[in-house]
Amino acid sequence: MPLLAEPSEMYHRHLSTIVRHRRNLLYGAVLLLCIYLLNRTLSVRDSGMMTSDGVGKAVIRPPQAWEESAAQVRRAFLHAYHGYERYAAPHDELLPIRNHHSDIFNGWGVTIFDSLDTMLIMGLQNEYSRAVEMVQKIEFSLPDGKFVPYFETIIRYLGGLLSAYAMSQNQLFLDRADELTLKLDPIFNTTSGLALFGVNPSTRQTTGPEIGILAEIASLQLEYSYLAKLTGKKEHFQRAGTLIKAFKNANLKRTSGMLPVEWNLTSAEPLGAHISVGAQADSAHEYLLKQYLMTAKTDKTSLKMYLRATTHIITKLLYLSPTRHLLYVTDEAMDKTGNAYPTHTFEHLSCFLPGLLALGAHTLPLDNLESIGIHLDDIDASGTFGSARINHERLAGYNLKKLHLWAAEGLAQTCYLTYADQPTGLGPDEMIFKTSATKKLWDPVASQWRTSTHGTLWMDAMKRWKGSGSRGAPPGLEEKLPIIHEGYAPNGRSSPKDRDYTIKKGAYLLRPETVESLYILWRVTGDLKWRERGWKIFMAIEEETKTPSGYASVTAVDVSPARLYDDMPRLKYLYLLFINEDPIPLDKWVFNTEAHPFPVFEWTAKEREEFEID
Repeated sequence: MPLLAEPSEMYHRHLSTIVRHRRNLLYGAVLLLCIYLLNRTLSVRDSGMMTSDGVGKAVIRPPQAWEESAAQVRRAFLHAYHGYERYAAPHDELLPIRNHHSDIFNGWGVTIFDSLDTMLIMGLQNEYSRAVEMVQKIEFSLPDGKFVPYFETIIRYLGGLLSAYAMSQNQLFLDRADELTLKLDPIFNTTSGLALFGVNPSTRQTTGPEIGILAEIASLQLEYSYLAKLTGKKEHFQRAGTLIKAFKNANLKRTSGMLPVEWNLTSAEPLGAHISVGAQADSAHEYLLKQYLMTAKTDKTSLKMYLRATTHIITKLLYLSPTRHLLYVTDEAMDKTGNAYPTHTFEHLSCFLPGLLALGAHTLPLDNLESIGIHLDDIDASGTFGSARINHERLAGYNLKKLHLWAAEGLAQTCYLTYADQPTGLGPDEMIFKTSATKKLWDPVASQWRTSTHGTLWMDAMKRWKGSGSRGAPPGLEEKLPIIHEGYAPNGRSSPKDRDYTIKKGAYLLRPETVESLYILWRVTGDLKWRERGWKIFMAIEEETKTPSGYASVTAVDVSPARLYDDMPRLKYLYLLFINEDPIPLDKWVFNTEAHPFPVFEWTAKEREEFEID
């Protein structure tokens, strides 16, 4: 079925423990698809012959070798999906150690919906035909007292249906997408019109606290806007439009225009000033840029929010480690007195950010924003967004396009090294980075001494680098070798002294974020080292996580052979990483947060009038 020529566990409801668990056959499909396309997408600049070993050493690899790598990823997807069909369908996911099934995402067969576009991209007609039959039969219903997690249902089921429709033009997928969305619509029965946590599609009952989590309420714009375009229904667009207007009008002074994690669903106002690009927040920041791109670069409101967010991230949340000078991003929490402080926690989930920054550098005139009508006053005219204007002015002395791409490359290298540092070759879920100095400070409010850590902000290092004549690579971009420990500390965690970080959560959950970023950087830069690094990750997945029926998660990445537990991977991005063709050009398609591609489109004059689009 050809492409169009033109275009894990759910978040916990308890606010203190919500962590996004992006579940994992689905990850495997994304991971493998990215590796596959990475192996097959050739850059004119590199002519397909020179690559590297992942740390800068040049080696020769002809185009047909990448094609074979892509074929291996395709076989890996088939291995996982056939295991699912044999032991788990039509349930949600395969448990590949027990050869059993789980139903954590409504029991509607989420693996089928999440795999439709992967099958189309890989040309798996037999598997696709069987999946279509299953999509026809699934009933979007639940017994009384059960609720669907709205966020996961939108990005997986609705996203999968819309992407499959875009690639196949099969009316079944659009009809089922429209049906599903209507059944979920009571989720918006709040004063603000922002989504609650869950809804029963049969009884129309809803559930969830008054406090919403950013990623859960703000990862629907792509899906609802595209569905409105396809169906012509104003009510679909209004769901996305209500969210965008709420963010536009919110008081974001404390966070310099960056969207914080917690929101009041009655008033549509933010609570607190905890900001993050990891769990609870990641996809919301992602959708700001992608909404602008998908609507043919017309949604200036979302673009301005993206620029404020990335400006704050670059100036306040990017740090360099003291010894290896690894570039990492962290979150900003609040103490009891209301002061913000960096936690120096680095999450695997945050490894989507290098890809997002690279995509922005590739698609936006960041060094000439005036050419698209964006001026400094649009960032912050009069202190409405706190220090947003000051932060943006701090970056004025740099070529913003280069700066965003440098940040992307430095972060992606760190994401990769957290894999390469481990005996398994797989990355841990969370790390704590060492900072350059610590000292005791008296806290008069709490009447106690506190330990203060002082990390090195990337922009401080960039200022010194620029002042010295910009000699050598920018800070954080120097090529670095992995540090693999042969021995282990008594607690199973290696020493931070040479790596600059300790492992906080050592599991590998087959998440796709790192490979997603490697794929986008390969497409944007044409540097074959990103391909090679993706290939090393795929080989580690094959070596450490494969079971007779699929792929499983790893309990601790610093112990090889790895101990496994029931879960499944996502392989799409790995496939996309290796194929030489370019079936999903970045200027014609936009991926949702579960790697389902939607085509770029333009609103007609009639649609703009009917939908009341500014």
